[in-house]
Parts: sequence; structure tokens; C-alpha cells
Amino acid sequence: MDIQQIIFQFIGGLGIFLFGIKSMGDGLQKSAGDRLRDLLDRFTTNPIKGVIAGMVVTILIQSSSATTVITVGLVSAGFMNLRQAIGVIMGANIGTTVTAFIIGIDVGAYALPILAVGTFLLFFFKSKRLQYFGQVLFGFGALFFGLELMSDGMKPLRELQAFHDLTISMSDNPILGVVIGAVFTVIVQSSSATIGILQGLFADGLVSLDAALPVLFGDNIGTTITAILASLGATIAAKRAALSHVLFNVIGTTIFLIILGPVTAFIEFLQATLGLNDKMVIAFAHGTFNITNTLIQLPFIAGLAWIVTKVIPGEDSYVDYKAEQLDPVFIQQSPSIALGAAKEEVIRMGKLALKGMEEAKNYLDTGQSKHAEIALQLEDAINNLDHKITDYLVELSSASLNAQESKKHNNLMDMVRDFERLGDHFENIIELGEYLVNNKVKLSDDAKENINDMFSLVITTLAEVIEALDQVDINLAEDVIKKEEMVDTMERKYRKQHIIRVNEGKCSAQAGIVFVEVIINLERMGDHCVNIAESIIDGIDYHQEYQSV
Repeated sequence: MDIQQIIFQFIGGLGIFLFGIKSMGDGLQKSAGDRLRDLLDRFTTNPIKGVIAGMVVTILIQSSSATTVITVGLVSAGFMNLRQAIGVIMGANIGTTVTAFIIGIDVGAYALPILAVGTFLLFFFKSKRLQYFGQVLFGFGALFFGLELMSDGMKPLRELQAFHDLTISMSDNPILGVVIGAVFTVIVQSSSATIGILQGLFADGLVSLDAALPVLFGDNIGTTITAILASLGATIAAKRAALSHVLFNVIGTTIFLIILGPVTAFIEFLQATLGLNDKMVIAFAHGTFNITNTLIQLPFIAGLAWIVTKVIPGEDSYVDYKAEQLDPVFIQQSPSIALGAAKEEVIRMGKLALKGMEEAKNYLDTGQSKHAEIALQLEDAINNLDHKITDYLVELSSASLNAQESKKHNNLMDMVRDFERLGDHFENIIELGEYLVNNKVKLSDDAKENINDMFSLVITTLAEVIEALDQVDINLAEDVIKKEEMVDTMERKYRKQHIIRVNEGKCSAQAGIVFVEVIINLERMGDHCVNIAESIIDGIDYHQEYQSV
């Protein structure tokens, strides 16, 4: 037995399989565009819809881990509550079984021609649609080619006594099988890969069904590691969503281990009745586990949410970043109320920008990734509100507005654009901070002090313009314009001082570039605050003129 050949074929096949899964998922995701996230965001109003949305998205991107990570991010950003997230996670577990059914079709003999067709479409066509389809086909072919390599590599194991002893141990001790399945999935970071390997082992007669099923259950536990990693450093709500994923699979595995005998008999009955091939038997077992587990636990989502809330206590900094005020009914019935609702959402958008700036400042100060993650989630939330408010205001423009309402409408449109740009600028600062961390570039103490001073002034300016908008206060708006002049003066002064520091060797050239880019972004944020202040003053002046006419 050539151990080296077994290892090389197995790890090479596994690599090609994982690349194939990723390529297929990426191609499908590009075809769907950004609609996947919108699907999760919009169609999760109740747990059943959440299950369906999670299932559809996972089928499209071929990765329950990716769906779960997106869900954890949506929970962390406040787009989704815990109960909705649990429904999506349950759906993702069902969606991931599709990969096993694809493998069960067993078209391994055609893997290389499929690869060739996919490559041909990728390299010889300019149409994006055809290229995405080529990427899907390439991934599909690579998936089966990798499986064939792994299967060929593992066949000699049937002669190995230690392997026979291990499979007998798994049959006698199902918990050992669960542990092996969980650990291996944690290592390869893909339940689809471990299920695929299990299908190959079962098809080659290397494991029996009663040994394979516990490994399959363990695979589902192991895949939760991705959600756990995604929740590290995130909000309490995100940690709870990750824990609910773990509990969902652990509870399901416990139930199925208790009734392992009847489950095995049921799978054998399906095999005999439907005439399933060996790989399809494991696919049906995987589907049975996840669908049944979801049906059992779906009515108890509230209980599962209660458990994880007790296990991970504390007040979460949860903010619902969805647009709540934008009722389409207002547009037809009362444009004035609709404008007021839009203004409330614009103010909320400004508060998100303010919090994002604070997190960006904290990230530059500490280098802790949790601040960067929160800031980027806030920027995402700002973009979401930007789209929702803009669409609402565009729809509102078709209603009959008087001159004063029309002026307010135009000013709100301008403000939305400025608040959105504020989000872009603190995102730029986060990227500059990541450059410092990744390249181990250090700013001098003077440079840090300058940035902190300028950051504090811009944050104060933004807070003041939000208050001016909320209170319709012309004095505050005028004060914002004065503060922005101070920001401009500070930017020019600090830039000159930093050039001197770089020339004197107190700061590296790399640090110098980052410093200048940070203060440029801060200065532009000040400009956007002035734009908003001027819109407020313009609106107040127009109102006074309108009233006097």
C-alpha cells in the first residue's frame, strides 16, 4: 500500500472539490447579483419565510456556512432579529443537502468534459452571463473530478486493518462517529466536502450505514464553526445567532442518536423502495436529518431564542436599522406627513454615520478589528437607508407637493446623499487603518494626536448638524459652518506639520501617506456637514419667505 499516493490523492482531490464548490457558488452568486442579501433581508418576516429564504439562498450559493455568515452579519447590523435568524439557519441546513443530492447523481465519468466546457465558456466568450454559467459548469466538473480522485485514493484503505477497526468502533459507539464527523468538518470548513467523502466511503463499502449516519450528524455540528468564527468580536445578537446554530444541530443530533435504530431502518427502506445508489442513500439520509430536525424544532424557535439569550446574557447594542417610518400610504394621503417620516429616517441615517465615525476613530486608536467590523456594518446600514429613503422620495415626487413641500423634498434628497458620502469616508478611513495593521506601519505619537483632535472636531460637527436638523435650529447650523472652517484650517496646519515630521525622519513615508489620506477624508466629512447645514438654513429661509408671501 502506497501511503504517500493515498494521502496525495486524497488531499489533492479534496482541494479540487473545495475549489469546485467555491467556483460553482461564486458563479451562481454573481448570476444572482446582490439579490441574495435582499432576499434574506426582505423575506424573513416570520420563521417559516426565514426557513424558505435560507434554503433558497443556500441552494444558490452552495454553502450553508456562507448563508449563516451573512445571517450573523445581518443580525449584528440589526437588519434581522434572533428569531428570524434561527429560521434562516434552519433553512440553510436544508439547502446544503442539495449538494449531496448532486453528488448522488454520480456523473464522475463526465467530470473532465464538463470541466472543459466550463473552461471554454470562461475563456472564449465575452458575455458575462455565459462566463458565469461557465464558472458554474467548471465548479460542477471540478466537484466531481475531486470526488473521483478522493474515492480512488481511499479505495486501498479497505485492506487496512486499522481502518476496519475504526469503522467497527463507529458502529458500536455512534458518539465516536459524531466526534469524527464534527472534527473533520471543522478542519476542512465544509460540510459538503465531508458529506461527499462519506458518500465515497459508503459507495466503496468502506463504512456501513450504521457507522456512516453518526458521522453525517457530526458533520452538521462541525459546520457551525464558521458561524462561531463570524460572531467573534461581533454584537451579542450575532453571538446568540451563532449559538442557536450550534444548539439546533446538537439537539437534532441527540434526537437522532436516540432513535438511530429506527432512522437506519427507515433509510434502508428508502434504499430498497426507491432503488437508490449508495451515494444517493447518504444524500437522502442527510436530507432526512435536516428536514426532520427543522420540522421538530421550528415550533420551538421562541424557546431556542430564550435559551441562547439566557446562555449569553447582557444588553445588546441592537438598533433596528430598517426604515420604519416610510409608509407608502402617507405619499397619497398626506405628502406632508410623508416628508416628516422621510426626515426622521434621514436623522437616523445621520446617527448611524456618527456612530460609524466613532467606531472608525476607535479602530485607528486601538487597531481592534471589532471596531472595524461594527463600522463596516454601520456603513452597510447607511447604504440600505440611502436606497430606501431615495426610493421613497422619488415616489413622493410624483405626488402633488406645494412649493414649500417641494423645497423640503429637494433638501432631503441632498442630505441623504451627503450622509451616504459620510459613510463612504469613514469606510475609507477603516481601509487605511487596515493598511496600518496589515503592514505593521506605525504613526508617530504627534500624528496620532493630530488625527484624534481632528476626528473629535468632525464628530462634534456632525453631532451638531444632526441636532440642527432635528430641532430646525438655524443657530446650530451656522455654528456647524464655523466649525467646518476650523476643520479646514486644522487640515492645512496638520498637513504642513506632518511633511516636516516625515522630512525629519520622525515618521515613515508609508505612515505619512496614510496620515494625509485620513485627514483629507476628515476634511471632506466636514464639507458634507456644511452641505447639510446649508440645506437646513436654505429650508428655514425659504419657509420664512413662503410664510410672509
